Amino acid sequence: MAKTVIAFDLYGTLLSTESIANELARIYGEDKARMIATQARRYQLEYTWRINSMGLYRSFSDLTRHSFRQATAEAGLELSKDHEERIMDAYNGLDTFPDADKGLTLMSQTPSLKPYIFSNGTMAMITSSLKTSPSLAQTGTTFSEANIVSVDAVSVFKPDPRTYRHMAEVAGLQSQMEKVWLVSSNPFDAAGAVAAGLRSAWVCRQGTGWIDGLGGALGVSPTVVVEGVEEAVKEIIRLEGLNQV
Repeated sequence: MAKTVIAFDLYGTLLSTESIANELARIYGEDKARMIATQARRYQLEYTWRINSMGLYRSFSDLTRHSFRQATAEAGLELSKDHEERIMDAYNGLDTFPDADKGLTLMSQTPSLKPYIFSNGTMAMITSSLKTSPSLAQTGTTFSEANIVSVDAVSVFKPDPRTYRHMAEVAGLQSQMEKVWLVSSNPFDAAGAVAAGLRSAWVCRQGTGWIDGLGGALGVSPTVVVEGVEEAVKEIIRLEGLNQV
């Protein structure tokens, strides 16, 4: 029997970006750090959507750099080359959310599941995170290079449907896209996956429930809404009727 494919979003889903705020705090202080981190994340995602609409492409790493440049400039602060490199290096040491650790452990106990990383990040960013993230480094060969899917290969960002088709193609399920599950904490990603033909588990750690307005306008919503990665894996196992070891 074919394995059930789960494609995990990386940043904000498996990996917490809290250490970015910590590095910013060491540079600019606590108050400024929170504001810069929030704004940079906003621009990081906004840039991907804007550049998609323009029909252009720059790597996620490049857009991330420029998002911090804009966020610090708006705060009236200088971003030196050294500080910029320190912030970018902080992405290499991101650690997992506790619920992500538990979810990956559960996944490893379920041989009928086939895991992938599916990210806007470049291959270099993803592989570096897998090696240097304290928790993900312990997962060993769970995510080999063959199980890493970057949108860099198609030069377009989520939620463009080409990215989800690419994910399905890598998994060998281009003609059965509904057999691919996306696990993501990003509403646009969870909705985009369903709109493209995948199924999705949206991770809502805030407990608000699905309130995405665009999803409501389009009649598109995640297949399931969960509070963490562990619950997402449990729901997928239940819905697929799979057995653990």
